[in-house]
Amino acid sequence: MDPQQIIDRFQHVIIQIATPQGTGTGFYVKNENLIITNDHVVKGNSEAVISGRSIPKQMSPVFFNDAKYDLAFIKVPEGIELPDISLAEGHIVKDGDQVIAIGHPYGLNYTATEGIVSKSNRLQRGINYIQIDAAINPGNSGGPLVNSNGDIVGVNTFIIAGGDNLGFALPVEYLKEDLAEYKNYFGKYALKCSSCGYFVTEENIDGEYCPNCGTKLEFPVLKKDAEYKPVGAAAVIETIIEQLGKDVKLARRGPYSWEIEEGSAKIIINYNQDGFIVCDSILCTLPKTNIGPMYEFLLRENYNMESMMFSVNNQDVILSTFIFDQYLTYETGLENIKSLFAAADKYDNILVEQYGAQKRITDDNN
Repeated sequence: MDPQQIIDRFQHVIIQIATPQGTGTGFYVKNENLIITNDHVVKGNSEAVISGRSIPKQMSPVFFNDAKYDLAFIKVPEGIELPDISLAEGHIVKDGDQVIAIGHPYGLNYTATEGIVSKSNRLQRGINYIQIDAAINPGNSGGPLVNSNGDIVGVNTFIIAGGDNLGFALPVEYLKEDLAEYKNYFGKYALKCSSCGYFVTEENIDGEYCPNCGTKLEFPVLKKDAEYKPVGAAAVIETIIEQLGKDVKLARRGPYSWEIEEGSAKIIINYNQDGFIVCDSILCTLPKTNIGPMYEFLLRENYNMESMMFSVNNQDVILSTFIFDQYLTYETGLENIKSLFAAADKYDNILVEQYGAQKRITDDNN
């Protein structure tokens, strides 16, 4: 199968996953009616934010955690119809096989990288992983590793820090093992004990311990009331987001990053712990010809604006506001973000209609 055909086939089943701790990737398996991801992507959370081409952004319960295999299952929303994809059968991979890793590295949605299987059974952490040279990065975790037939052969799981394209995927046989066992508990939360492999549920857990071997367990569904609570500047930012009428749980992209929308404008807020908060709105892309008049307009506006500025990154035109955390208050933050929304809604129309800029193409339309 042509690589582009594989990528096109998988776009509707690749899911972006976010928790207060960060973001990752998942994929939908129709036969099991579950979203598959890594345990470390959702660890400690009883629910996660999911979104995709065919799934509006929403909260969904985590159904299963397996720390040993680093697997987790998430509930599929009701009424969602997604394409069927296959888990590979038989002899899965061999050294030198062509593979594609698909995911959302660094928030760059629907990224696909090609490579080969460097070693089909590399022993790491007591498990035989598939070692690949396809580039995978933070955010790829939980995404599918796909062979040249378009079948899933593994779950992209980790990299070796500082290594050059040293990525590892959990072979699909381990996923099949967990899926087969979880069928007995489908629709309920279950945790697989990392010590003895026993399936622990709310009905059989012994306090905080595995009823089979006595290992202490982190059982997220028993800690629903212990909700994540940000502190400091992050808490102020989340108060502002709520005041704007947005669901802060859906806005989170990690402990220091948020994404909110208003009309045609989307704002990404990042809190750099060096002491400043950056709010960016990507408005449009540069015109293909006659760029000069638009640059002149942006420079004039930058000269006249006090709390915002335009910049160009690659071909994207971005309107930003900056706030130093020592000056952040609820009032100043709310005013800045409201002003950015209003300006973004205004300028994206001006740049497209008067200067020939191209409308921003969202990930949902790519």
